[in-house]
Amino acid sequence: MINTNAGLSTADLAGRTQDTEREEDLAAEERTEQAAPPAPAPVSATEQVKEGSAPLFSSGDSESYQGRWTEIQTGFVDDPRKAVEQADGLVAEVMKRLAEVFADERSNLEQQWSKGENVDTENLRVALRRYRSFFDRLLSV
Repeated sequence: MINTNAGLSTADLAGRTQDTEREEDLAAEERTEQAAPPAPAPVSATEQVKEGSAPLFSSGDSESYQGRWTEIQTGFVDDPRKAVEQADGLVAEVMKRLAEVFADERSNLEQQWSKGENVDTENLRVALRRYRSFFDRLLSV
C-alpha cells in the first residue's frame, strides 16, 4: 500500500537530496549569469498554462526525445527485445527529467521564500495551474 502522507515531492522523484539541490542551484546561477537571455516566446507561459497547453519540455528536449523514440520504433523490426528495453529506458529518462523540471520550479520558489522575498501570487497561480494541467493530462492518458 502506498503511503500518501509520506510527503513525496518532485525532488524525491528526481533523485535529489537537499545537498544535491544546493549544488545544482549554485551551478544553475553560474550558468544563468553566463547565458544569453532567451528569445521571447510567441505566447507567454502564463497564457499557455491558461489554455492548459504549457509545454513540459523545451522544444529542443522534445525534439530529441521524439527522435530517439523514432529510432527505437524503427529498431523494433530487427531486435524487438532491445527496442522494448530502450523504450523502457527512454520513458524512465523522460519521467526523471519531468520530475527535475517540476523540482526546479519548486526550488526556485523556495529560494525566494528562504531569502524572505515575497513570491508574487501570479507566479504561484501559474505554478499551480501548471501542476494541475500536468495532473489532468496524466490522468487522461
